[in-house]
Amino acid sequence: MIVMCLLAMSLPAYGIVIRHDVDDSKYRVAATEFPALVDLPGEGHGVLIAPQWVVTAAHAVTWQTEIKQIVLNGKARDVEKVIVHSGYKKLPKDLIDQAVKTGDATHIVDFLASQDDIALIKLAGPVSDVIPAKLFSGNDELGKTVELLGKGATGTGLTGQDVNASHHADLRRAYNKIVDVKDRWICYVFDKSPSGLEIEGISGDGDSGGPVLINVDGKWQLAGLASWKKHAQDNDLILHAGFYGQKNYNVRISHYTGWIEDQMHAI
Repeated sequence: MIVMCLLAMSLPAYGIVIRHDVDDSKYRVAATEFPALVDLPGEGHGVLIAPQWVVTAAHAVTWQTEIKQIVLNGKARDVEKVIVHSGYKKLPKDLIDQAVKTGDATHIVDFLASQDDIALIKLAGPVSDVIPAKLFSGNDELGKTVELLGKGATGTGLTGQDVNASHHADLRRAYNKIVDVKDRWICYVFDKSPSGLEIEGISGDGDSGGPVLINVDGKWQLAGLASWKKHAQDNDLILHAGFYGQKNYNVRISHYTGWIEDQMHAI
């Protein structure tokens, strides 16, 4: 893997990176915290949104030759097919080479921002032991507090993500606040105390396709999927991800509800 914050979307990337001044035990939760969370083969996540359908980030599935099974609620489930949005393309190698040579990732940022990084997984049979997550369909994500879940790599905002951390570890939960909303994306920034939330965090490597949840009338709805990241202030390459100030871009589910419904109901 190319260890660059900006290239998280081009490879099987995106765990929860936590505050340096909050004990890790406050972030760890039981696997039953969000039963609709899906584990993809190797690493990465998805979310069950209908008895036979899982939504995930396109880049989390396209790096693999084939996906025959996923794991949901501790059980392996057979996959019938994977549907990748037609607006998704893999990051070209020449853009990566140029960014590495110059240290300027402007073209990578532009490319990632223009992508439709979303895919659906149709299971071979309906799931009856897990209640699917409800999709958030509102357009008022800005300023909302979101809940993040993931089993990937961890670390702290002070030291950055541990480059040796497992990309498939214990489940952690953190919170953040949406500070930027674009057509395809909802974004949050990793802030430290006193600006950061009490259990502030961000997605880390190994959590591609992981859920970004918004609370609606006491129930969490799926508003986003972990996708890619950069430093909040510039487009320079970040060789060590997970520091305070990192900005995470998450697939905006409300932008794709029509596409999702069309695919699930296509004959």
